[in-house]
Amino acid sequence: MIQAADIREWRNQDVVDPKGHRIGVLEAVYVDTATDEPAVATVRTGLPTRQRLVFVPLDETTLGPGYLKVSYAKSLVKKAPSIGTDDILPAEQEEEIFHYYGIAYQPGANGERQLARR
Repeated sequence: MIQAADIREWRNQDVVDPKGHRIGVLEAVYVDTATDEPAVATVRTGLPTRQRLVFVPLDETTLGPGYLKVSYAKSLVKKAPSIGTDDILPAEQEEEIFHYYGIAYQPGANGERQLARR
C-alpha cells in the first residue's frame, strides 16, 4: 500500500496491472477522509490528444522501481468511471467508482465525501 507520505514521489510513474501490462501514468491519489489513507488513484490513459483520468482502487498495490502495480486487470481499469484531465471528481460520482469495483461505499455520518484528493 502507498503510504500517505510517499504520494508525491509516485506521481507520473507508470501504473501496471497484475500481469505487468501498462495501464497509464499515475496522476493523483485520493485518500479516504475517515482514515486519511490512500484509497483510489487516477490514472492518465489514452492518446495524447484524447487523454482521460480513470479511477482505480489502491488496495493491494505493490510499488516497484518506477511503477505501481494495482490488483485490477488493465481491461477492467480502462472501462472504469473517468473524468477529463482538467476535471475534478464530482461528489455524486464517488459512489459509482466504488460500485464499479464491487467495494462498499461509506460516506461520512453527515453525508461527507469519502474521498479527498492529495
